[in-house]
Amino acid sequence: MLAAIIFVATSGCTWNQLPPGFGLSGVTAFRRFTEWTEARVWAKLHRLVVDELGARGDLDWSRCAIDSVSVRALKGGN
Repeated sequence: MLAAIIFVATSGCTWNQLPPGFGLSGVTAFRRFTEWTEARVWAKLHRLVVDELGARGDLDWSRCAIDSVSVRALKGGN
């Protein structure tokens, strides 16, 4: 399931173009992606990866950037 979601995200294909080799339909993969998104699975997974890399000393924070899309601008921002 995760491999199918990653394939769609990185290949640029649509859910309906998901190759049959993944063993599930694009509709099923999309439904699971939606459920996982609503359950904040991606944010939790990101946090686990960042924590693990940080614990191993494998993060270079000098190359860190904050994207305005990721940080909410309160009261409209400037």
